[in-house]
Amino acid sequence: MWKFLLSINKKLFWAIPVMMLLGFLFGKSVNQETVKSLKSLIMPLTFLMVYPMMVTLNIQHLKEGIKNVKLQVLTQAINFGIVPFLAYGLGHYFFPDNNYMALGLLLASLLPTSGMTISWTGFAKGNMGAAINMTVIGLTLGSLATPFYVKMLMGARVDMDMAMVVKQIGYIVFIPMVLGYLTRFWFLKKYGQQEFKKTWVPRFPSLSTVGVLGIVFVAIALKAQHLSQDPELVLWKILQPLLVLYAANFFISTLIGRLLFSRGDAIALVYGTVMRNLSIALALSINAFGAQGADAALVIAVSYIIQVQVAAWYVKLTDVFFGPAPAQQ
Repeated sequence: MWKFLLSINKKLFWAIPVMMLLGFLFGKSVNQETVKSLKSLIMPLTFLMVYPMMVTLNIQHLKEGIKNVKLQVLTQAINFGIVPFLAYGLGHYFFPDNNYMALGLLLASLLPTSGMTISWTGFAKGNMGAAINMTVIGLTLGSLATPFYVKMLMGARVDMDMAMVVKQIGYIVFIPMVLGYLTRFWFLKKYGQQEFKKTWVPRFPSLSTVGVLGIVFVAIALKAQHLSQDPELVLWKILQPLLVLYAANFFISTLIGRLLFSRGDAIALVYGTVMRNLSIALALSINAFGAQGADAALVIAVSYIIQVQVAAWYVKLTDVFFGPAPAQQ
């Protein structure tokens, strides 16, 4: 079973579109009462998606975040001072008639970094320690800041219950974080650091992937009737702002990295600002914004496809942008 789950995790670029197609076919072929009943799966799938990710997250690295203050501060300045406002502007321009799709773009931009930040930084031979710090700090700050950014930028355009959003972030982020920390502590005590890293750390993200695929299936099934009116037009409409957002994000981060940091730190900066925590954004869109949150979830689901692909392409370009990795790395 683990081998199968790990293989799916490595093929996320293809698994997401397949689940989108299956969700669409399911939503079109069964009665709408059955489709609506899928909402009961959202909370357990959300937990399955977020909790395993938290087990592999070492919050002890928060203490180490101050070691490279300039890098960490500038990373979060990009994450919360540039990217959300760029996403808000793109959402306003590309989705003038659909505030919840604009919300999806904003939510994706407000929750920076994920386990993929660390993975892709490692593939590109960047500063892994800095990437881990960025992941923990970015996730914490993003979870705290998201309700206020959404209220400030979208409060007049979407039906938002501030208390509900805060409560959902508690359910989606902080409760799994505490349980994940306790689980990690138990595994380390039982198996030791080496066995935990070798055997269990690779397995937990594959469980998270099952939750991601389940949420994508539900999100697309709920929107199947709308998508069926003109699926190509709807998806192209979503792809355009996402492509602009990722391209602009890569350009800004690469430029700042080249000007201000060494190769390893620059790569960590890029992946610490471009990779978004789409799992949490997806869960929040579905759980906190009612039926119309499915529009936001659709945007975030498509983001997965782009994010995985552009991250892989960028690894091949890091030597071009920042020079070859030193021999000792």
